[in-house]
Amino acid sequence: FALETNDEIENAKKKIKDKNLDFIVLNSMNDNGAGFKHDTNKVTIIDNNNKLFNFELKSKQDVANDIINHLIDKL
Repeated sequence: FALETNDEIENAKKKIKDKNLDFIVLNSMNDNGAGFKHDTNKVTIIDNNNKLFNFELKSKQDVANDIINHLIDKL
């Protein structure tokens, strides 16, 4: 996971490279209704080929399902 406030995409891509990750889940604190103080979140999954998978604002349970489904699709 990556929680970024500035240059979100670029910083997350750097973490993928620096840590040799297959993908990272970017949490944005710049979207209304997303983050720690809400029951909803908005994430972007970025893979090690720099492909972005954007998800809409939704419940944190649905976000968890999106992440798991993305993992299953990659296996």
